[in-house]
Amino acid sequence: MSEVASLEIREATAADAGLILGFIRELADYERLLHEVEATEGDVVRDLFGPHARVFCDIAEQDGAPVGFALWFYNYSTFRGRHGIWLEDLFVRPDARGSGAGKALLKGLAQRCVEQGLARLEWAVLNWNAPSIAFYDSLGASALDDWTSRRLTGEALARLAGA
Repeated sequence: MSEVASLEIREATAADAGLILGFIRELADYERLLHEVEATEGDVVRDLFGPHARVFCDIAEQDGAPVGFALWFYNYSTFRGRHGIWLEDLFVRPDARGSGAGKALLKGLAQRCVEQGLARLEWAVLNWNAPSIAFYDSLGASALDDWTSRRLTGEALARLAGA
């Protein structure tokens, strides 16, 4: 008789800062962007657990071992007149994929949206990430094909700020 692995979603604590940074680095490696990670454990502590925390994190554990995370924050829909959640990062370690951890993390955020009367749950996915796109499609998530994300960073951001 085989045992079913237990899956638990919990809110991260300051003691998880190193784990969260590790997940961020694993995700960046998967997305071929590890060279762009500048975040430190101190940044995670300050921004997720400091006195002015504006970012939140949920941890997925399977049989007590951490297997994934969802890092998120509140956004606002001017058209709907309500807050929503922006999911910045969702990552499940490759050996735990298919266990339900990713779906459980998203379900927890969806429940938070419903309980708090939030307008939406949104995130971005890389165009080449077919497995994740298929997973999101299976949940009923719609692609916003009419929208193109834009970003200012580095020199362009500094130039605009100085203008």
